[in-house]
Amino acid sequence: MATNITWHPSLSRHERNELRKQRGFTIWFTGLSASGKSTVATALEQHLLHLNLAAYRLDGDNVRFGLNKDLGFSEKDRNENIRRIAEVAKLFADSSTIALTSFISPYIADRKIARDLHTSASQGGDDAIPFIEVFVDIPVEVAEKRDPKGLYKKARAGEIPNFTGISAPYEKPENPEIHIKTDELSIEECVVRIVEYLQAQKLLP
Repeated sequence: MATNITWHPSLSRHERNELRKQRGFTIWFTGLSASGKSTVATALEQHLLHLNLAAYRLDGDNVRFGLNKDLGFSEKDRNENIRRIAEVAKLFADSSTIALTSFISPYIADRKIARDLHTSASQGGDDAIPFIEVFVDIPVEVAEKRDPKGLYKKARAGEIPNFTGISAPYEKPENPEIHIKTDELSIEECVVRIVEYLQAQKLLP
């Protein structure tokens, strides 16, 4: 753990929000592989950008090409993967950007750490950052039929150990802010539901 460090005061989040004319927050998409997390998050990001809002999506696979390329898929590495992304999402949100994360994030405890990181008192004394958990729900049987990357097939064949939903657990969210079933709703309908929630919470200008 780092020592001999001191928190350096910065602009207040309120000041950044006022100047950028939008509020930063994090939308955390969680669900099985092939549930549609990235597809819905990308469509939502595009919609928000068309509204002239700053938004950026952090993708589970993409960050493993850079920031988290030193991590594997053991439970310990998954924990660290989510911890790092939660910190990055918080930085985006603190800058008055809408952060969208699409990660399996299979463990309730890890998602709680991500939420607590946003909702606890900040070092600079700013208010909590809104954290919206979106459970992208789909039966594992449907996810296996989709299987766009062929991962379920490899997992069934024993080629991928610790695969969520097959040989590793997925702990469903207990009280997500938004619950969408992508085997019942279109991508557009999913985006509409999320936007309606954000409007109801007065998170969009």
